[in-house]
Amino acid sequence: MIVWYEHLYMGAKAKRRRFAIIQDIRERKPRADVYVITPPSNGNNILDIYPTETILKEYYEDKELFILGIAQGYQEALRLAARIVDEMYRKTGGFRIGEFVNVDS
Repeated sequence: MIVWYEHLYMGAKAKRRRFAIIQDIRERKPRADVYVITPPSNGNNILDIYPTETILKEYYEDKELFILGIAQGYQEALRLAARIVDEMYRKTGGFRIGEFVNVDS
């Protein structure tokens, strides 16, 4: 199950095709060169970046995936993740994703 962040972050390129990208993800259609940014799947990361091909695999069908941001291209995904981490640190004084998502809502 995919859960979308209320204040979804979008990279500049992805923003131009926002609705088409989101619709394709909902319909489980992978898009070349589109990445999603999620909270970390383990305690060693601050965020995770996945290509859409990965999150649409059968393994993720039964898992809840909270999408914070969407980017087109890996470089844009890195810039967007950096922006999210920067805002998280400014708002929480640390790298506490749960607190950030609640503070930002």
